[in-house]
Amino acid sequence: MFSREEKFLIFLLSLVQFTHIVDFMIVMPLGPTLMKELEISPAQFGLLVSSYTLCAGASGFFASLFLDRFDRKQSLIFFFSGFTIGTLLCGVSNQYASLLFFRSVTGAFGGILNALSMAIISDRIEYSRRGTAMGFLSTSFSVASIFGVPFSLFLANHFGWQSTFYFLGAIAALCAIALNWKVPSMRDHLAHRLEKNIFSPLQDILKNKTQINSLIFMFFLMFGHFTIIPFLSASLVANAGVQNQDLPLVYLFGGLCSMIFSPLLGRLSDRHGKHQVFTLSVLMSLLPIFLITHLSVNSLWVILSISSVFFILAGGRMIPAQAMISSLAPPQQRGSFMSVMSSVQQLTMATGSYIASLIVHKNEAGQLINYSLVGYIAMFSSLISMYLAWGIKTSEASKN
Repeated sequence: MFSREEKFLIFLLSLVQFTHIVDFMIVMPLGPTLMKELEISPAQFGLLVSSYTLCAGASGFFASLFLDRFDRKQSLIFFFSGFTIGTLLCGVSNQYASLLFFRSVTGAFGGILNALSMAIISDRIEYSRRGTAMGFLSTSFSVASIFGVPFSLFLANHFGWQSTFYFLGAIAALCAIALNWKVPSMRDHLAHRLEKNIFSPLQDILKNKTQINSLIFMFFLMFGHFTIIPFLSASLVANAGVQNQDLPLVYLFGGLCSMIFSPLLGRLSDRHGKHQVFTLSVLMSLLPIFLITHLSVNSLWVILSISSVFFILAGGRMIPAQAMISSLAPPQQRGSFMSVMSSVQQLTMATGSYIASLIVHKNEAGQLINYSLVGYIAMFSSLISMYLAWGIKTSEASKN
């Protein structure tokens, strides 16, 4: 299916994604520790979490203005190096102000990594095999859930919260060295580039109806996912009766199942069509979305079964979706388009989380109320994304 060079490239990009995902996720479970040691309020901690996503979204729009003017490899090394340095500096921060600043810096550099990874995969892997490549790339999220976050928390509990960032920074530094040493230059997209004004990448996107539609499509898809995610753990504990010590099992089983099924979803996308597999994934995801947002006290195995199916289908929808949008821009514009797409994803994550926080509340018994309403919103948003997907005409679909 893939050559040795392609496999190594996918592995390195997966490692880039792994460090980026764990770095983004780890601050949330570190909340109690950070609030105690830095003596900050919940509102200040909320700003610490959101600063990463907001800066990532803003940097995506800014990077779209120039990302296609440079070698893909050099761009990846530049932004990944900035991300690595920012992560290490978070580890040496011992005050709230400095940690907030360096989290913002890390987000600004890290927000470009997904766009560059998608652009590189799209440049190097033809459309007929791209779903499979995206499937393997998405396993980085599973590994982050199974190993990255739990091990980072282990380090934080035994060696202090700063050790988490040293661990991630060390892995990122080794990955950056491997990228510089083993990955060849990627300049093919520059051959057909026309010199235009600095705002031409955004102007080209605004003039392209298909690309605009794909951004709207991605908004509804991400919104339907990230209205649920922020309160998933809290609802399992408060509403479904999961004990705190059993909560890691939810992510362990969910991550393992996703690791197994993500490559399969990618292969099915290549074999039977991206649109078809995406549609089926959305329809099948409606039931676990409904169940997980309506859970009451139940046995742990029932909860693990429902949550694992949710991880597989709700998260797995991104694989054919990313494969579809990867073909919507020519190589000379792909980096800019992917950067704007990544920015929309980041800002939608923040929007979905914020709107969910306005809807979900705790009652006197400590249960979360209105989480079921969030589930209905997510289901409706998912169906809108399914409808919009069929309006996206992939420019390389004939190669599928």
